[in-house]
Amino acid sequence: MRVIKTDIEGVVIIEPEVFGDSRGYFMESFSQRAFDSAVAPACFVQDNRSYSRYGVVRGLHYQKEPYAQSKLVSCVVGKVLDVAVDIREGSATYGKYVAVELSAENHRQLFIPKGFAHGFAVLSEEALFEYKCDEFYHPEAECGIAWDDPNIGIDWRLPKEDVILSKKDATYKKL
Repeated sequence: MRVIKTDIEGVVIIEPEVFGDSRGYFMESFSQRAFDSAVAPACFVQDNRSYSRYGVVRGLHYQKEPYAQSKLVSCVVGKVLDVAVDIREGSATYGKYVAVELSAENHRQLFIPKGFAHGFAVLSEEALFEYKCDEFYHPEAECGIAWDDPNIGIDWRLPKEDVILSKKDATYKKL
């Protein structure tokens, strides 16, 4: 696997090695040993999957301490714009974000460490999105930030009139 650093320390893009031929392809989507060595030691305890249609924006979500989560995310069907926003108080990159296109075609993954809000926008007709978390979901620790916070300034690559939000995501406040 190839690890690509981003402009924010700790957030990395992972490109797995893909072996293709006339039958299709094979790839190792996760190896604990390789991940620990190349990215950071992690113990993932929960896998999640979401299915969404074009225009859906999920996020920006995070869990408060002591239940903060690191995530390893990928899109296995379709295409999304995946976003990680630095919400670590005192960080030199506080309020800055990394946006990466993840798709079934590029096989890329994004690792998002603790201290980041996370969200994605579906750019294709449909998307199947998967993520590994190193902490269990705790509803009492769940928080979010407004997807369209002008102080963050994310270009979600969707016309605003096409954006579909959950009721909860529509209520989140600015950072």
